[in-house]
Amino acid sequence: MHPNPAFRWPKSANDHQDADERAALEAMIAEIGFGMIFAETPDGPRVAHVPVFSTGYGALQFHLSRGNALTRHIARNKALCVINGPDAYISPDWYGLDDQVPTWNYLTLELEGKVRQMEREGLISLLDDLTAQNEAKLLPKTPWRRDKMDAAKFDKMVDAIVGFEMEILAWRPTAKLGQNKPAAVRKMAAAALDATGRRAMAHLMQEFGET
Repeated sequence: MHPNPAFRWPKSANDHQDADERAALEAMIAEIGFGMIFAETPDGPRVAHVPVFSTGYGALQFHLSRGNALTRHIARNKALCVINGPDAYISPDWYGLDDQVPTWNYLTLELEGKVRQMEREGLISLLDDLTAQNEAKLLPKTPWRRDKMDAAKFDKMVDAIVGFEMEILAWRPTAKLGQNKPAAVRKMAAAALDATGRRAMAHLMQEFGET
């Protein structure tokens, strides 16, 4: 994560900063819903790209294929999960200042924790939770549910994966949004970025980049 304190996750100005920050991070996990799990194996470090689900109680759940290199080794060990939000190249021309260099703005969250393997019932619950959370984003489409599947086929597919839960011991968010630039300069760069079609990052720079 970027070591510059200016790029730490923006905090609110009220008396509930920790709760507000946690709520924003939970919302980021739910909105993106996909991350990278890194862990050490006897054959060296490995990474898996997986859908993720936050329980809201300090745990992150995910599943891996039984054939994945991490599946046999990740339980009872520590792992990292990285969830990436919007990112964009920032041209120095957009600042209107002398002696600037190109940079990259981004929003990301790194989670570290201990991993345990879930029982089959927990895995099925995770699949239902992931489906419900993501189908809700598609409304007014009628949500898909697993009762539309043949039960035997669903069971066979569940047998091919393993569920895991990470007890989150550290939350490390970074919001590199140009906070080290004057507000007027940052907004000018955001407007130029928006014109290129990178609207998500442009919005973040304008709304959450306040010092």
